[in-house]
Amino acid sequence: MFNKHDIRRNECMLTGGQAKCGYDWWWHSFTGYHALTGEAKPFFIEFFLCNPESGGDEPIFGQLPSNKEKGIKPSYLMVKAGAWGEDATQLHRFYGWNQIEVDFGVPFHVKADECYVDEISTYGHVQVSAEDAQNHPEYMCESGEMSWNLKIDKVTAFNVGYGASTPFRRMQAFEMFWHAEGMKSAFEGEVIWNGETYKVSKENSYGYADKNWGKNFTSPWVWLSSNNLTSKLTGKKLTDSVFDIGGGRPKIGPVALSRKLLSAFWYEGKAYEFNFSKFWTFARTFFDCKETDTQIIWHVEQKTWRNKMVTDITCEKKDMLLVNYEAPNGDKFHNRLWNGGNGKGTVKLYRDGKLLDEILAENIGCEYGEYC
Repeated sequence: MFNKHDIRRNECMLTGGQAKCGYDWWWHSFTGYHALTGEAKPFFIEFFLCNPESGGDEPIFGQLPSNKEKGIKPSYLMVKAGAWGEDATQLHRFYGWNQIEVDFGVPFHVKADECYVDEISTYGHVQVSAEDAQNHPEYMCESGEMSWNLKIDKVTAFNVGYGASTPFRRMQAFEMFWHAEGMKSAFEGEVIWNGETYKVSKENSYGYADKNWGKNFTSPWVWLSSNNLTSKLTGKKLTDSVFDIGGGRPKIGPVALSRKLLSAFWYEGKAYEFNFSKFWTFARTFFDCKETDTQIIWHVEQKTWRNKMVTDITCEKKDMLLVNYEAPNGDKFHNRLWNGGNGKGTVKLYRDGKLLDEILAENIGCEYGEYC
């Protein structure tokens, strides 16, 4: 059963070979509400660590032309913060490794100046001027300002199993690992976005918290998750439910597997999982993601011996952004990685060929991109 919390998988993994060439990040996304108007707005916060062994007093940017020419790899903490919607923006603040405090134990924490994250809280401040965003393309971001102070309650976990288990972690066998300690999370606190205050409440934050780590990124890259779910059969809110889909083309060492996704649906206290690493369930996946002039569209079909899940999601490109990362080796292959938090769609869940429910999903976190 996948709903097993394991904060050992949230510890910092940048040891051994991944200290020389590796990344580790903790991702959080949630919805806040304007303090005066009540308008909903989705936000995200990420702490991204890269290549500690080559770190120093200042961040090292892999996309600087001089560093690319010399083959110098990036090394830093990047605090990524921002919002989705028609003013979708990502903001990056960088620190050199000598400016960072990292607890490699359990529970973890990462701290640098005004920015902090651990299992149950995060606070920080990121500000990028228009001039810096324009004059420093190596920052890979836009301009704006965001500060936050939040408590985090990780309610439901997606423990993917063998792929992120201790032996595989120690061998660093996979190119990209994934663990969702809080695929359903309740956030509480405040965000100030470009001078406007947003309140975040546990009851309607529709929060999500996971982590990825490894040596490179998958392509294609797919992620879909929501816990703002309503049964179309009964019209009732599903208050103990969440789904999470992720993956693309996993690699074990040099071997790339065919297009595969991991997914879990915690449906009103019952677990439905579609996980290729659990071969005895005979999990099979078909997915198609495409881009139109105005939308990103996902269609995912997954089956085991007894269960089936069909997911159809769209997100308006005007509410999304092209999220930026550079790999630990300094390459930047993902240049059209669409990322959003306003996805909408339906999930159909079947058991033994019978429709259990058709679910309306909103506030969907979503990503799709392939190397280009």
